Amino acid sequence: MVTIEWLLLIAGILLIISAFASKISDLLGFPVLVLFLAIGMLAGSDGPGGIYFDNAAWAQAIGVIALAYILFSGGLDTPLARVKPVIGGGLSLASIGVLVTALVAGLFAAWILSLSLLEGMLLGAVIASTDAAAVFSILRSNSLRLRGDIEPLLELESGSNDPMAVILTVSLLALLTNPATSVVVLLGNLIRQIAIGVLVGYLAGRLGVALINSIRIKQEGLYSTITLALVALTYAGATLVGGSGILAVYLAGIVMGNSEFLHKNSLVRFHDGLAWLMQIAMFITLGLLVFPSRLPAVAVASLAITAVLIFIARPVAVWVSLALSRYTVREKLFVSWVGLRGATPIILATFPLLAQVPAAQTIFDVVFFVVITSVLLQGTVIARVAHWLKLIEPNAPATTSATTLTEKMIERVQEVELKATSRSINKRILDLHLPADVRLVLIERAGQQIIPSGSTTLLAGDRVLLTMEEAADRQRGELLLNSADQVR
Repeated sequence: MVTIEWLLLIAGILLIISAFASKISDLLGFPVLVLFLAIGMLAGSDGPGGIYFDNAAWAQAIGVIALAYILFSGGLDTPLARVKPVIGGGLSLASIGVLVTALVAGLFAAWILSLSLLEGMLLGAVIASTDAAAVFSILRSNSLRLRGDIEPLLELESGSNDPMAVILTVSLLALLTNPATSVVVLLGNLIRQIAIGVLVGYLAGRLGVALINSIRIKQEGLYSTITLALVALTYAGATLVGGSGILAVYLAGIVMGNSEFLHKNSLVRFHDGLAWLMQIAMFITLGLLVFPSRLPAVAVASLAITAVLIFIARPVAVWVSLALSRYTVREKLFVSWVGLRGATPIILATFPLLAQVPAAQTIFDVVFFVVITSVLLQGTVIARVAHWLKLIEPNAPATTSATTLTEKMIERVQEVELKATSRSINKRILDLHLPADVRLVLIERAGQQIIPSGSTTLLAGDRVLLTMEEAADRQRGELLLNSADQVR
């Protein structure tokens, strides 16, 4: 029997190796998730690590929990102002795009693997969603600055198409395991899951903001405990009442990320770090679950499915989804290419295993092969494709000197002394509802300097140092803090 000490030792080693793998990923130019999966495969029963792991239920549980926290973190970091111009196109790709991809890839998979139509469509649904972590780790590692709003479009699509893939997969599984299931019932379930997921997600986000802003806890670290519990309650609550838990946690993250609440910056950083930990745990677990010795048997068919997915299914889905948009042919070609598969398809591939679908093992092995091939083939040339399509923003001339930068920073800074008649007196900074471009960076009080947070209460006589996006307007700063009424 393996002791807890050995488990902790193995887990620690795998986590350290995975963290350093990001350096290799930056050098090679493909997503670090491939290396996480490779580490899991090497540590598994077919690799030198020799760790035997063949429990699809545990893999699915770990994957779903990890995905919930990853999507919540992604929602927290999704500013609505950035994605608002592309909401129509992004949601179209996340819904219609997933359906079209599943249909085209599923029909081909059924033919080449000699599966039933429903089994082929199930495989298509499993591989229909793209991976935000894979896409943006590549864009960041290559320091790409894309023209227009292609980047927020890809960000919104990648973050919001997982729920559709999950719902579609579960619906097809219901048809496979119970052929008597009515299509009308499935459509009703689909609408119900989306509606409940949206409602629960919005309410959870608003509740989270209200709870954090109203509760008074001296220990700042406990606020992260509240958000951890919020994600768990949101996912579980939405799922138990028949909604999409994945959609609910993503929307809860968006609602909170676009609201003001105490310790927001530190909580966003906490969940970003947690998301990385979840990604490592999820990918290594999925890597352990696969047996590389089984992959050669499905290699030829998997390569063919990958080719259809990349060169036919994804472009057709993009052109159909963005048919009424203003995107150019070159932009659509790039969006078509940046359709990397990631962790979600592998997690969804465990669903047929647990449902004991006859072709479940074939579906899992093919999906794993497709994900690896997609990332390696598409991911390594994204930068070249962007340059070839002339979608790279030219670099701004590096003419700003240190002196100029300092002068511009000084222009944005203003000092305001709070008067006894000010509306700001005896109020928390959070309750002032200051404009988004205004930040209070320092308070001088009775000869002491205080670095403020949202919970800091302002007092008469405080000398407040604030910054603005543009050059500070003396009159505006005075009005914001010293007027009797709220000024925007």
